[in-house]
Amino acid sequence: MKWSNYFIPTLKEEPVGTEAVSHKLLLRAGLVQMLTSGVYTYLPLGLRVLERVQNIIRDEMNTAGAIELLMPSLHPIELWKQTGRDQVLKDIMYKFQDNRGRVMCLGPTHEEVITDLVKNFVQSYRQLPVTLYQIQTKFRDEIRTRFGIVRACEFIMKDAYSFDRDVEGLKKNYELMYDAYKRIFNRLELPVIITKADSGAMGGDLSHEFMVPAPIGEDEVEIEVNGKMQKQVAIELGHIFQLGTKYSQAQQANFVDEDGKIKPIIMGCYGIGVSRVIAAIIEMHNDAKGIIWPKEAAPFDVEVLPIKADDTSEIMELAQKYYTEFKKAGLEVLLDDRDESAGRKFNDADLIGIPLRITIGKRNLTEGKIEVKARKSKEVILMDKNKCIDSVLNMR
Repeated sequence: MKWSNYFIPTLKEEPVGTEAVSHKLLLRAGLVQMLTSGVYTYLPLGLRVLERVQNIIRDEMNTAGAIELLMPSLHPIELWKQTGRDQVLKDIMYKFQDNRGRVMCLGPTHEEVITDLVKNFVQSYRQLPVTLYQIQTKFRDEIRTRFGIVRACEFIMKDAYSFDRDVEGLKKNYELMYDAYKRIFNRLELPVIITKADSGAMGGDLSHEFMVPAPIGEDEVEIEVNGKMQKQVAIELGHIFQLGTKYSQAQQANFVDEDGKIKPIIMGCYGIGVSRVIAAIIEMHNDAKGIIWPKEAAPFDVEVLPIKADDTSEIMELAQKYYTEFKKAGLEVLLDDRDESAGRKFNDADLIGIPLRITIGKRNLTEGKIEVKARKSKEVILMDKNKCIDSVLNMR
């Protein structure tokens, strides 16, 4: 992608009214834009990050045997009345009457919807187990929105649901999801702390939270610092539950076992706050100059940055060559072809935090050299211009 043809509205100044580092940098780096309190647009750069995080989650969910679908955001309130959660969640639920007089809500979560779906298709033990998941927008009427996309009224979540014939099957699926979550957060370079948790309004006998220590956290975890246990605030990124039969009994989601007996399906639920994950990455990976994206979450793999170059110069020709070759090699490349000062380009490059930056300038090029800088380590390597492509591919 060429910067001049793209849309990355970076900001020099710190946005007014922002508390969290992640919120400031999300706005300054042109990743998101607030429409109104708790409601955000993902701009092109932010959407690329969102898609990369989602694809990591998809990869690990699929590896764990889960199957993706997509459920509606519009729910008839009668479905929620079956479990009584129309009252439990009434303070955060968006409810309205449509033109046909039906009372509807915007889904704050999807346990009722998925249970209704499965009970219509699964009737026999032969059809179990099955695990389904989606990546979907949720809606919660938060009284106090905070920290940008961390606590918002509209946010993106991955929610998975397992359906089993017995508790042993549930425990097996729960373990598969537990391990998948560890892999997801490891790939995103998020050092999660896993704790047993209260199941709350979700219900069930056992649940675990996946937490990352961060100033924007609203929970506390204990971590070891220099041999001593200390309490730190943390942000919850994932929560998994052994639901049991809470929803299947309330909604009559049953199956017939091999003896012909009717039994309620045993359920599990597994959520990741995708929007929160992006904020947490920035909270954990930043410096005074901007974001430092982990390799797998970055919007681009490499940035090519020519200095003081016009369209016909040797500098721009080399930049175009690198751009083309990296794309052929399967890398996502951003070419900063703008007619801007070197200082502006460097500042923007640090701000948006792409892992590798290749700088092509007149002084180095006269000696046949270009500069490669790693955003994370800040290591700068001068190398032969003809060895750049192979070297960068090896660095990846």
